[in-house]
Amino acid sequence: MIKSTDFGEDFLWGVATAAAQIEGTSDMYGKGPSIWDTFSAKNGKIKKGHKINAACDFYHRYREDIALVNVLGFKIFRFSIAWSRILPYGKGEINQEGIRFYHNVIDECLENGITPYITLYHWDLPQALEDEGGWTSFSINAAFNAFVSICALEFGDKVKNWIIINEPFGFTSLGYMLGVHAPGRTGLSNFFSAVHHTALAQAEGGKILRAEISKANIGTTFSCSEILPNTQSDSDIIAAKRIDCLMNRLFIEPTLGLGFPTADWDLLEKFQIEYGTWRHIDRYKFDFDFIGLQNYFPLTVKYNAFIPVIQAWEVKAKSRKKPHTAMGWEINPDSFYNIIKQFAAYTGVKNIIITENGAAYHDKIIDGTVNDAERIAYFQLYLTALLKAKNDGLPVTGYMAWTLMDNFEWAEGFNARFGLVYNDFKTQQRTIKDSGYWWQQFLNI
Repeated sequence: MIKSTDFGEDFLWGVATAAAQIEGTSDMYGKGPSIWDTFSAKNGKIKKGHKINAACDFYHRYREDIALVNVLGFKIFRFSIAWSRILPYGKGEINQEGIRFYHNVIDECLENGITPYITLYHWDLPQALEDEGGWTSFSINAAFNAFVSICALEFGDKVKNWIIINEPFGFTSLGYMLGVHAPGRTGLSNFFSAVHHTALAQAEGGKILRAEISKANIGTTFSCSEILPNTQSDSDIIAAKRIDCLMNRLFIEPTLGLGFPTADWDLLEKFQIEYGTWRHIDRYKFDFDFIGLQNYFPLTVKYNAFIPVIQAWEVKAKSRKKPHTAMGWEINPDSFYNIIKQFAAYTGVKNIIITENGAAYHDKIIDGTVNDAERIAYFQLYLTALLKAKNDGLPVTGYMAWTLMDNFEWAEGFNARFGLVYNDFKTQQRTIKDSGYWWQQFLNI
């Protein structure tokens, strides 16, 4: 049986969350609306019409929830700062009540012997900035830099571990190209403009923290999936390369000073001509102390000429009779190992932390308990693959489970349960699942 001690004494173990998904009080205590407040209020955007307003009520229950982090045995709590709780309109006047709240959360972590890892942007852009163009607007970078500076000034003495942006490809593609996430915009022009400004923000945010916070440990996080061709035909292999450019390479390579991955996709050559000048390439660069990887599934794709632009189509795990979670995501620990190896192969990647990994299942509370044996089996498989990566010399130094408790899972609403703790969204009653108790045992609590 795999044990946490197999990874060594210095390996980091944590649990991850995001402000919009847990805090609630979306229009209280001076907070301004975010794009997810607006998006979830629109009919038909979120499954079953769920609204983000109350979420998990972490704002009022943070002491209880941080105590749960401690009970489960984790020494790291990753959370994000809601931009519009600090700056209700995205810029200008600071909401001091929001500042106090995050000081309280940080202090509660430290008093419990838990190290806070703060994510500066986890998808909840202030609506006021979206009204000005959001991530497609030239002005977004000045606003983001000002927000980062405020957070560094306010919290930098207490917090040394920072993550600049969560899954840049995730929110730019889902929110600005496909329209299925907030703010619900579509089209390649919106997407590429958002990519450009996000890549700048990622690097410039890191530079601000480096200048303002002594001994800061600075990272950023990328969603990633091993991309597999459905067959070994030339068309499927080329289609897989195109998807790999988008999902895995689009942000890491500019960060490392390599520019955008144009060699495997001519469309990106046009993008590079507009945005990849030598001045931009230099501004995209930042020497991060660690790179966060967030992996949930591999993607098998086949060529499809009828799909605009990417000419590729996912072959679902279920149709290939592969094991999968309740979200339909393929369970494949070998692929988890392979994607870590892919990112570790970059010369500029010095340190990798798995900043999210987990699984959603149809959890039910019966007689006060939640038997989620499938999730336990999932963690055992993936942690075994992680240990192999570490033993093979890949620079993996930490792992954060997604997520502490069932929460508002973006367009899935409250339907997708990823938590180690079951949350009754009507009563906000927390119940540790069997997987939470498994983590207790794994971490020797």
